Amino acid sequence: MDDRRDGIPPLVDQYSHGAVHGDLGLGAFETHLAEAAGSTGPAPPGTTFFDSRAGLAVRRWCPPLLGLEPHCAPVRYLARRRELGAYRAGHLLLRGAGIGTFLLAAEAPGDLTSPAELARAADGRAHEVVRLEPLAARVADTCGSADAFLACTAEALYAASRTATAFASGVAFCDGAPPAAAEVREAARRWLHTRHAGEAPAEPVLGRHLLWSAVATGLPLQLHCPDPQRLTGFLRATASQGVDLVLLPDPWHRRQAAQLAAAFPHVYADVGTRPEETLREAPFGKLLFSTGARGLAELYVVAARLFVRAMERLMGDWVADGWCGAAEAGRICSLVAAGTARRVYRLDAVAG
Repeated sequence: MDDRRDGIPPLVDQYSHGAVHGDLGLGAFETHLAEAAGSTGPAPPGTTFFDSRAGLAVRRWCPPLLGLEPHCAPVRYLARRRELGAYRAGHLLLRGAGIGTFLLAAEAPGDLTSPAELARAADGRAHEVVRLEPLAARVADTCGSADAFLACTAEALYAASRTATAFASGVAFCDGAPPAAAEVREAARRWLHTRHAGEAPAEPVLGRHLLWSAVATGLPLQLHCPDPQRLTGFLRATASQGVDLVLLPDPWHRRQAAQLAAAFPHVYADVGTRPEETLREAPFGKLLFSTGARGLAELYVVAARLFVRAMERLMGDWVADGWCGAAEAGRICSLVAAGTARRVYRLDAVAG
Protein backbone atom coordinates (compact mmCIF):
# COMPACT_ATOMS: atom_id res chain seq x y z
CA MET A 1 0.00 0.00 0.00
CA ASP A 2 1.26 3.49 -0.82
CA ASP A 3 2.26 5.61 2.18
CA ARG A 4 -0.03 8.41 1.05
CA ARG A 5 -2.96 8.65 -1.32
CA ASP A 6 -4.59 11.86 -2.51
CA GLY A 7 -2.73 13.76 0.26
CA ILE A 8 -4.39 11.66 2.98
CA PRO A 9 -2.50 8.96 4.92
CA PRO A 10 -3.73 5.36 5.01
CA LEU A 11 -7.07 5.49 6.77
CA VAL A 12 -7.90 4.03 10.16
CA ASP A 13 -11.31 2.38 9.91
CA GLN A 14 -12.53 2.47 13.49
CA TYR A 15 -15.57 0.23 12.96
CA SER A 16 -16.38 -2.64 10.61
CA HIS A 17 -17.33 -6.31 10.77
CA GLY A 18 -15.18 -8.07 8.16
CA ALA A 19 -15.68 -9.55 4.70
CA VAL A 20 -17.14 -12.87 3.54
CA HIS A 21 -14.73 -15.67 2.69
CA GLY A 22 -16.24 -17.48 -0.29
CA ASP A 23 -17.28 -16.74 -3.85
CA LEU A 24 -20.59 -14.95 -4.24
CA GLY A 25 -23.23 -15.42 -6.89
CA LEU A 26 -25.57 -12.64 -7.96
CA GLY A 27 -28.18 -13.49 -5.31
CA ALA A 28 -25.73 -13.59 -2.41
CA PHE A 29 -23.94 -10.46 -3.58
CA GLU A 30 -27.22 -8.60 -3.87
CA THR A 31 -28.24 -9.67 -0.38
CA HIS A 32 -25.18 -7.93 1.04
CA LEU A 33 -25.66 -4.97 -1.27
CA ALA A 34 -29.27 -4.65 -0.11
CA GLU A 35 -28.08 -4.32 3.49
CA ALA A 36 -25.68 -1.58 2.43
CA ALA A 37 -28.52 0.19 0.59
CA GLY A 38 -30.64 0.06 3.75
CA SER A 39 -33.24 -2.32 2.36
CA THR A 40 -34.84 -5.31 4.06
CA GLY A 41 -36.95 -6.56 1.13
CA PRO A 42 -36.46 -7.52 -2.52
CA ALA A 43 -35.54 -4.99 -5.19
CA PRO A 44 -38.46 -3.46 -7.10
CA PRO A 45 -39.63 -5.53 -10.10
CA GLY A 46 -37.33 -5.19 -13.08
CA THR A 47 -34.45 -3.75 -11.01
CA THR A 48 -31.59 -4.96 -8.84
CA PHE A 49 -29.81 -3.46 -5.85
CA PHE A 50 -27.15 -2.29 -8.24
CA ASP A 51 -29.86 0.32 -8.97
CA SER A 52 -29.02 2.18 -5.75
CA ARG A 53 -26.42 4.67 -4.67
CA ALA A 54 -24.46 1.85 -3.05
CA GLY A 55 -24.68 -0.15 -6.27
CA LEU A 56 -23.53 2.78 -8.41
CA ALA A 57 -20.63 3.39 -6.04
CA VAL A 58 -19.53 -0.25 -6.27
CA ARG A 59 -19.65 -0.07 -10.08
CA ARG A 60 -17.72 3.21 -10.09
CA TRP A 61 -14.86 2.37 -7.76
CA CYS A 62 -14.40 -1.41 -7.66
CA PRO A 63 -14.12 -2.67 -11.26
CA PRO A 64 -10.79 -0.88 -11.91
CA LEU A 65 -9.27 -2.69 -8.92
CA LEU A 66 -10.15 -5.98 -10.62
CA GLY A 67 -8.90 -4.91 -14.07
CA LEU A 68 -12.22 -3.74 -15.54
CA GLU A 69 -13.55 -0.41 -16.73
CA PRO A 70 -15.66 1.67 -14.33
CA HIS A 71 -19.43 1.18 -14.53
CA CYS A 72 -19.17 -2.16 -16.30
CA ALA A 73 -22.29 -4.32 -16.25
CA PRO A 74 -22.94 -6.06 -12.91
CA VAL A 75 -22.86 -9.50 -14.54
CA ARG A 76 -19.45 -8.69 -16.05
CA TYR A 77 -18.15 -7.51 -12.71
CA LEU A 78 -19.35 -10.59 -10.84
CA ALA A 79 -17.97 -12.85 -13.57
CA ARG A 80 -14.57 -11.21 -13.15
CA ARG A 81 -14.86 -11.60 -9.38
CA ARG A 82 -15.49 -15.34 -9.77
CA GLU A 83 -12.74 -15.63 -12.38
CA LEU A 84 -10.19 -14.23 -9.94
CA GLY A 85 -11.59 -16.22 -7.03
CA ALA A 86 -12.76 -14.86 -3.70
CA TYR A 87 -9.29 -14.89 -2.17
CA ARG A 88 -7.56 -12.91 -4.94
CA ALA A 89 -10.49 -10.54 -5.52
CA GLY A 90 -10.73 -9.78 -1.81
CA HIS A 91 -7.02 -9.01 -1.63
CA LEU A 92 -7.18 -6.64 -4.61
CA LEU A 93 -10.20 -4.81 -3.26
CA LEU A 94 -9.03 -4.47 0.34
CA ARG A 95 -5.50 -3.47 -0.65
CA GLY A 96 -6.90 -0.88 -3.03
CA ALA A 97 -9.21 0.69 -0.48
CA GLY A 98 -6.58 2.95 1.07
CA ILE A 99 -7.21 1.66 4.61
CA GLY A 100 -4.13 0.82 6.63
CA THR A 101 -5.67 -0.15 9.96
CA PHE A 102 -8.98 -1.80 10.83
CA LEU A 103 -10.79 -1.98 14.15
CA LEU A 104 -12.98 -5.03 13.77
CA ALA A 105 -16.07 -5.83 15.79
CA ALA A 106 -15.18 -9.50 15.69
CA GLU A 107 -18.01 -11.97 15.17
CA ALA A 108 -18.21 -15.58 16.27
CA PRO A 109 -16.15 -17.84 13.96
CA GLY A 110 -18.07 -18.21 10.73
CA ASP A 111 -18.46 -16.59 7.33
CA LEU A 112 -16.70 -13.27 8.05
CA THR A 113 -12.99 -12.61 8.30
CA SER A 114 -11.35 -12.44 11.70
CA PRO A 115 -9.05 -9.50 12.52
CA ALA A 116 -5.99 -11.56 11.59
CA GLU A 117 -7.54 -12.70 8.29
CA LEU A 118 -8.57 -9.17 7.38
CA ALA A 119 -5.11 -7.83 8.18
CA ARG A 120 -3.49 -10.41 5.89
CA ALA A 121 -5.93 -9.77 3.08
CA ALA A 122 -5.54 -5.99 3.28
CA ASP A 123 -1.79 -6.05 3.92
CA GLY A 124 -2.46 -3.83 6.91
CA ARG A 125 -3.16 -4.05 10.63
CA ALA A 126 -6.37 -5.13 12.33
CA HIS A 127 -7.36 -4.92 15.98
CA GLU A 128 -10.24 -6.53 17.81
CA VAL A 129 -13.08 -4.58 19.38
CA VAL A 130 -14.91 -6.79 21.90
CA ARG A 131 -18.67 -6.35 21.96
CA LEU A 132 -20.05 -6.57 25.48
CA GLU A 133 -23.40 -8.19 24.74
CA PRO A 134 -22.04 -11.22 22.83
CA LEU A 135 -19.36 -11.64 25.51
CA ALA A 136 -22.09 -11.83 28.17
CA ALA A 137 -24.04 -14.32 26.04
CA ARG A 138 -21.03 -16.63 25.79
CA VAL A 139 -20.52 -16.47 29.55
CA ALA A 140 -24.21 -17.15 30.20
CA ASP A 141 -24.07 -20.28 28.04
CA THR A 142 -21.78 -21.85 30.65
CA CYS A 143 -23.18 -20.40 33.89
CA GLY A 144 -26.31 -21.61 35.61
CA SER A 145 -26.75 -19.10 38.42
CA ALA A 146 -26.86 -15.31 38.61
CA ASP A 147 -23.89 -15.13 40.99
CA ALA A 148 -21.79 -17.39 38.77
CA PHE A 149 -22.74 -15.39 35.68
CA LEU A 150 -21.77 -12.07 37.24
CA ALA A 151 -18.47 -13.40 38.58
CA CYS A 152 -17.55 -15.07 35.29
CA THR A 153 -18.53 -11.97 33.30
CA ALA A 154 -16.17 -9.86 35.42
CA GLU A 155 -13.37 -12.38 34.76
CA ALA A 156 -14.12 -12.44 31.03
CA LEU A 157 -14.05 -8.65 30.83
CA TYR A 158 -10.71 -8.55 32.59
CA ALA A 159 -9.27 -11.23 30.30
CA ALA A 160 -10.56 -9.48 27.17
CA SER A 161 -9.16 -6.13 28.30
CA ARG A 162 -5.64 -7.57 28.15
CA THR A 163 -5.79 -8.21 24.39
CA ALA A 164 -8.63 -6.08 22.94
CA THR A 165 -8.14 -2.58 21.60
CA ALA A 166 -11.56 -1.40 22.76
CA PHE A 167 -14.94 -2.53 24.00
CA ALA A 168 -18.25 -1.79 22.28
CA SER A 169 -21.82 -1.62 23.56
CA GLY A 170 -25.22 -1.32 21.94
CA VAL A 171 -26.99 0.08 25.02
CA ALA A 172 -29.47 2.72 23.86
CA PHE A 173 -29.89 4.45 27.24
CA CYS A 174 -27.74 4.76 30.34
CA ASP A 175 -28.05 7.24 33.19
CA GLY A 176 -25.43 8.72 35.47
CA ALA A 177 -24.88 5.90 37.97
CA PRO A 178 -24.23 2.14 37.85
CA PRO A 179 -27.25 0.00 38.78
CA ALA A 180 -27.29 -1.35 42.32
CA ALA A 181 -25.80 -4.81 42.91
CA ALA A 182 -29.11 -6.27 44.08
CA GLU A 183 -30.85 -4.91 40.98
CA VAL A 184 -28.19 -6.40 38.72
CA ARG A 185 -28.40 -9.80 40.43
CA GLU A 186 -32.19 -9.91 40.11
CA ALA A 187 -32.01 -8.91 36.42
CA ALA A 188 -29.44 -11.64 35.79
CA ARG A 189 -31.64 -14.20 37.52
CA ARG A 190 -34.68 -13.25 35.41
CA TRP A 191 -32.71 -13.29 32.18
CA LEU A 192 -30.95 -16.61 32.81
CA HIS A 193 -34.30 -18.20 33.64
CA THR A 194 -35.89 -17.27 30.29
CA ARG A 195 -33.05 -17.00 27.77
CA HIS A 196 -32.13 -19.45 25.01
CA ALA A 197 -28.55 -20.47 24.25
CA GLY A 198 -26.62 -17.76 22.43
CA GLU A 199 -29.04 -14.96 23.28
CA ALA A 200 -27.54 -11.63 24.33
CA PRO A 201 -28.85 -9.85 27.44
CA ALA A 202 -32.38 -8.52 27.00
CA GLU A 203 -32.49 -6.88 30.44
CA PRO A 204 -31.65 -3.12 30.24
CA VAL A 205 -30.18 -3.30 33.76
CA LEU A 206 -27.63 -5.87 32.59
CA GLY A 207 -26.73 -3.74 29.60
CA ARG A 208 -25.98 -0.79 31.87
CA HIS A 209 -24.05 -3.04 34.25
CA LEU A 210 -21.86 -4.26 31.38
CA LEU A 211 -21.30 -0.69 30.24
CA TRP A 212 -20.12 0.50 33.65
CA SER A 213 -18.00 -2.63 34.07
CA ALA A 214 -16.23 -1.88 30.78
CA VAL A 215 -15.53 1.69 31.92
CA ALA A 216 -13.63 0.28 34.88
CA THR A 217 -11.13 -1.46 32.56
CA GLY A 218 -9.90 1.87 31.18
CA LEU A 219 -10.09 0.74 27.55
CA PRO A 220 -11.76 3.03 25.00
CA LEU A 221 -15.46 2.27 24.69
CA GLN A 222 -17.51 2.48 21.50
CA LEU A 223 -21.16 3.39 22.06
CA HIS A 224 -23.38 2.21 19.22
CA CYS A 225 -26.37 4.33 20.08
CA PRO A 226 -29.21 5.26 17.69
CA ASP A 227 -29.72 8.59 19.50
CA PRO A 228 -26.59 9.65 21.43
CA GLN A 229 -28.47 12.26 23.43
CA ARG A 230 -30.05 9.45 25.45
CA LEU A 231 -26.57 8.74 26.84
CA THR A 232 -25.92 12.31 28.02
CA GLY A 233 -26.18 11.37 31.72
CA PHE A 234 -23.65 8.57 31.24
CA LEU A 235 -21.29 10.85 29.33
CA ARG A 236 -21.43 13.45 32.08
CA ALA A 237 -20.92 10.87 34.85
CA THR A 238 -17.83 9.32 33.20
CA ALA A 239 -15.97 12.59 32.62
CA SER A 240 -13.53 11.86 35.47
CA GLN A 241 -13.19 8.10 34.93
CA GLY A 242 -10.14 8.24 32.67
CA VAL A 243 -11.79 6.46 29.73
CA ASP A 244 -12.43 7.70 26.20
CA LEU A 245 -15.93 7.19 24.76
CA VAL A 246 -16.63 7.11 21.02
CA LEU A 247 -20.17 7.71 19.78
CA LEU A 248 -21.29 5.74 16.71
CA PRO A 249 -24.88 6.90 16.15
CA ASP A 250 -27.38 6.28 13.39
CA PRO A 251 -26.45 8.36 10.31
CA TRP A 252 -29.17 10.95 10.95
CA HIS A 253 -27.84 11.63 14.47
CA ARG A 254 -24.18 12.25 13.59
CA ARG A 255 -24.52 16.00 14.01
CA GLN A 256 -25.81 15.56 17.58
CA ALA A 257 -22.99 13.12 18.32
CA ALA A 258 -20.43 15.67 17.16
CA GLN A 259 -22.02 18.31 19.39
CA LEU A 260 -21.72 15.97 22.38
CA ALA A 261 -18.08 15.30 21.46
CA ALA A 262 -17.51 19.05 21.54
CA ALA A 263 -19.19 19.33 24.96
CA PHE A 264 -17.28 16.55 26.78
CA PRO A 265 -13.46 16.28 26.73
CA HIS A 266 -13.46 12.46 26.86
CA VAL A 267 -16.09 11.98 24.12
CA TYR A 268 -15.44 11.48 20.40
CA ALA A 269 -17.76 10.99 17.43
CA ASP A 270 -17.84 8.93 14.26
CA VAL A 271 -18.20 10.77 10.94
CA GLY A 272 -18.83 7.75 8.72
CA THR A 273 -18.39 8.81 5.11
CA ARG A 274 -20.01 12.27 5.53
CA PRO A 275 -17.48 14.51 7.30
CA GLU A 276 -19.20 17.64 6.00
CA GLU A 277 -22.06 16.96 8.45
CA THR A 278 -19.84 17.01 11.53
CA LEU A 279 -16.70 19.09 11.01
CA ARG A 280 -18.66 22.27 11.71
CA GLU A 281 -19.92 20.87 15.04
CA ALA A 282 -16.80 19.71 16.90
CA PRO A 283 -13.04 20.23 17.08
CA PHE A 284 -11.38 18.25 14.31
CA GLY A 285 -9.43 16.12 16.80
CA LYS A 286 -12.71 14.75 18.20
CA LEU A 287 -13.87 13.10 14.96
CA LEU A 288 -13.03 9.70 13.45
CA PHE A 289 -13.70 7.86 10.19
CA SER A 290 -15.31 4.43 9.84
CA THR A 291 -16.70 2.31 7.02
CA GLY A 292 -19.18 0.21 9.02
CA ALA A 293 -18.57 -2.38 6.27
CA ARG A 294 -19.94 -5.87 6.62
CA GLY A 295 -19.84 -8.75 4.17
CA LEU A 296 -18.54 -7.28 0.91
CA ALA A 297 -14.93 -6.20 0.51
CA GLU A 298 -16.37 -3.69 -1.97
CA LEU A 299 -18.00 -1.77 0.87
CA TYR A 300 -14.60 -0.92 2.34
CA VAL A 301 -13.55 0.51 -1.01
CA VAL A 302 -16.73 2.52 -1.46
CA ALA A 303 -16.75 3.99 2.04
CA ALA A 304 -13.08 4.96 1.86
CA ARG A 305 -13.51 6.61 -1.55
CA LEU A 306 -16.60 8.53 -0.46
CA PHE A 307 -14.88 9.77 2.70
CA VAL A 308 -11.70 10.86 0.92
CA ARG A 309 -13.62 12.67 -1.83
CA ALA A 310 -15.87 14.39 0.73
CA MET A 311 -12.88 15.54 2.78
CA GLU A 312 -11.07 16.83 -0.28
CA ARG A 313 -14.13 18.74 -1.49
CA LEU A 314 -14.74 20.24 1.95
CA MET A 315 -11.11 21.22 2.51
CA GLY A 316 -10.92 22.60 -1.04
CA ASP A 317 -13.88 24.83 -0.27
CA TRP A 318 -12.33 25.98 3.01
CA VAL A 319 -9.02 26.80 1.34
CA ALA A 320 -10.80 28.65 -1.49
CA ASP A 321 -12.84 30.65 1.04
CA GLY A 322 -9.76 31.54 3.08
CA TRP A 323 -10.69 29.56 6.20
CA CYS A 324 -7.31 27.81 6.17
CA GLY A 325 -4.26 27.19 4.04
CA ALA A 326 -3.49 24.04 2.08
CA ALA A 327 -1.06 22.72 4.71
CA GLU A 328 -3.60 23.22 7.48
CA ALA A 329 -6.28 21.52 5.39
CA GLY A 330 -3.97 18.53 4.98
CA ARG A 331 -3.45 18.34 8.73
CA ILE A 332 -7.21 18.40 9.34
CA CYS A 333 -7.69 15.59 6.83
CA SER A 334 -5.01 13.52 8.52
CA LEU A 335 -6.58 14.00 11.94
CA VAL A 336 -10.02 12.78 10.92
CA ALA A 337 -8.73 10.07 8.60
CA ALA A 338 -6.30 8.47 11.00
CA GLY A 339 -4.58 10.64 13.60
CA THR A 340 -7.39 10.89 16.13
CA ALA A 341 -8.13 7.17 15.96
CA ARG A 342 -4.46 6.33 16.45
CA ARG A 343 -4.42 8.46 19.60
CA VAL A 344 -7.77 7.42 21.09
CA TYR A 345 -7.24 3.69 20.52
CA ARG A 346 -3.49 3.89 21.38
CA LEU A 347 -2.63 2.17 18.13
CA ASP A 348 0.97 3.29 18.00
CA ALA A 349 1.57 1.74 21.43
CA VAL A 350 -0.13 -1.48 20.25
CA ALA A 351 2.00 -1.53 17.08
CA GLY A 352 5.12 -1.04 19.17
